Amino acid sequence: MAAARTPRESAHAAAQGVRLALGGSFAAISKWERERGKLRVLVNVGELADGEQEFPEDESYPVHEFPEIVGLPHERRTPGGGPDAWVERADGPCATSGAPLSGVPAAARPPDAPLSAPAQVTAVTPEAGGRTGSANRRRVAALRRRGRGCCVVAPLVLRGRAWGELYVARAAGEPVFGAADAEFATVLAAVTAAGIAQTERLAEARRLAFTDALTGLANRRAVDMRLDEALEVHRREAVVVSLVVCDLNGLKQVNDSRGHAVGDRLLERFGSVLSLCGARLPGTLAARLGGDEFCLLAVGPPSDGVVEVAAELCVKAAELGLGDGVAVGVASTGDPIGPVRTARRLFRLADAAQYRAKAARAREPVVAGRHGGPDDPVVRLADTPERRPGTERRRFRR
Repeated sequence: MAAARTPRESAHAAAQGVRLALGGSFAAISKWERERGKLRVLVNVGELADGEQEFPEDESYPVHEFPEIVGLPHERRTPGGGPDAWVERADGPCATSGAPLSGVPAAARPPDAPLSAPAQVTAVTPEAGGRTGSANRRRVAALRRRGRGCCVVAPLVLRGRAWGELYVARAAGEPVFGAADAEFATVLAAVTAAGIAQTERLAEARRLAFTDALTGLANRRAVDMRLDEALEVHRREAVVVSLVVCDLNGLKQVNDSRGHAVGDRLLERFGSVLSLCGARLPGTLAARLGGDEFCLLAVGPPSDGVVEVAAELCVKAAELGLGDGVAVGVASTGDPIGPVRTARRLFRLADAAQYRAKAARAREPVVAGRHGGPDDPVVRLADTPERRPGTERRRFRR
């Protein structure tokens, strides 16, 4: 798990490691999505049954069918303070008359004792979430349906709250998990939860490093990284790379006359419009470069499609009710702008186009290269060596 960079990679590594440690044929990790009321499977590893996928797109189950997961961390704990694991059997009370002893903490059972004993079948009660005695009939039915003989289930708890579950199964005919296995699974679940928590913290740190705090869009660092990668693909495969640079008009006047809180609201509103328009171009990155400057980075869509979206952006920005619209410049390798070998040149071209749009108070985007190719005024402006500081001409990004 230490090498995992994402929560999904962490879950996969943990499931595989726990499966091997417990001698299981199959393992899964599921997360409790509280807002949906679902227990969603993140990963399945080992011998998959029909219909199971390693990374399911939407394998989820109503959480009320598994109350032992959401209630157990608060109701049943081991002497060490962690939630206890338990075992379910395909030949358990939902199939015959053996009732699991999962109500008895693992630490209190004999090390090699199986987690079932002869007992009379008790009635299924709705308030028990479909459980017969101490067994969950849905888990037992799933074991039988998928050709598995038993499973051990351990709740995962992060920061004192139920997070999900760790599930390990053995095929029918293999030895049934015992008390010692359940106790070991409890320890492994605690280690797994710690690893997932660490991965989530790192993922959040990475997200914050590449996200603009005010708008939730990508930031300049994210754009620089994505643009370098995009131009590598462009050089290898001639994929079209387009950059749309936007400058909000009137932000300073809004800040001066109505306060920075209203100015921030204008930035947030335009960020939402930018994201909405960018969504029309698959894989496009919407970002705030800083201050009143934003951009869209599109990789793949033809330049005409990008210009259409830029035009829509101008219209929607004029309808915001705050500020004075937006100046938009577009530069695309799909237009006659000459070779683009560096991110700096594409940025300078888009910047120059936006500079012309702002100077002309244009209500539509200015596109580099569409008025004379290399002799286009925007291209010539972008390729002109920078003058010394102090001149009136805008200094382009380095």
